[in-house]
Amino acid sequence: MAPPTGRILTVNAGSSSLKLRILDAENRVVSSRDSGSAQGQEELSNELAAILAEAGTVDAAGHRVVHGGPEHDGPAVLDASVEEELDRLADLAPLHNPPALEAIRALEAELPGLRNVACFDTAFHAGMPAAASTYAVPAAWSDRWPLRRYGFHGLSHAYASRRASELLGQPLTELRLVTAHLGAGASLAAVQGGRSVDTTMGFTPLEGLVMATRSGSVDPGLLLWVQRHGELGADEMERALDRDSGLLALSGRSGDMREILAGLDDGDERCRLAFDVYIHRLAAGVAAMTAAMGGIDALVFTGGVGENSPRVRAAAGAASDFLGVAIDEQENISGRSDRVISSSTTKVQALVVNAREDIELATQTRACLSR
Repeated sequence: MAPPTGRILTVNAGSSSLKLRILDAENRVVSSRDSGSAQGQEELSNELAAILAEAGTVDAAGHRVVHGGPEHDGPAVLDASVEEELDRLADLAPLHNPPALEAIRALEAELPGLRNVACFDTAFHAGMPAAASTYAVPAAWSDRWPLRRYGFHGLSHAYASRRASELLGQPLTELRLVTAHLGAGASLAAVQGGRSVDTTMGFTPLEGLVMATRSGSVDPGLLLWVQRHGELGADEMERALDRDSGLLALSGRSGDMREILAGLDDGDERCRLAFDVYIHRLAAGVAAMTAAMGGIDALVFTGGVGENSPRVRAAAGAASDFLGVAIDEQENISGRSDRVISSSTTKVQALVVNAREDIELATQTRACLSR
């Protein structure tokens, strides 16, 4: 099978959005289309048909799939057996895997002969050391089920790492990076020599940082207590932690960081608490990722909040100053795209990198189909 050398359609069906891109052989965007999460096959088909009508033919498609389970440590050509595996993994990423599968099936119906590749967010973290990936739970559980810390946002962390290396003019193999993907979902990765050695998300995308509507890490004893005293079932608990927690719960206002900052400026004490908790957990996570590598050379911000909120970056940088992070105020607010935002005297660089999961999807799709 000849590898694709032309246009790649990238399909990123996230928890709160649908992002479609067509990239040419040089990874230049030929056409793009963004919307809220498309609901149902008809709406998905309409979105896919619209971008294909704008840009014409494509040679292959790369799909972002959040959870690849233990089987997938790299991209995979989609066929019936792979799709069945992804169906079985749906309950591990209930906000993400089902929309991805719907988009895959909609495109297969729209273009039956097109080659489709699944690119997994978990794959970037598949090689983490056992010390970072292993849970201290009963052996009988681990013997029965594939329980481990999988990590997520791998496509974003992989791209941000490579782009940071380019901006710094240093080989990726020589860098210790903490990449911060901050969006509706949020996670950190410790990237040493181009490889993920630790991350904040775990078995599912619920662990780790405080997010828009997700709780992040919570004492499991608290969850057991609430289940017993509130007589909550698993589905009710899942919805509470996935959709009704995080910044939304803390602020009582919104899960959108822009709304939190507006409330903070208005003197809203709940928004102040939401922001403070968010930054506290973020700074603690940066320190933990630094410890996993024995040091840090650069802190890289990406994702919707990471790219667009100077106040979040400034607060995270100030809370991490003991690590050697110092953010330059003017560079931080300059609004330019990919750039270094640290002061000239700091020993740890800070950068902003636009999230380009589309480039990572296209790159992995070409590599997979070239094997």
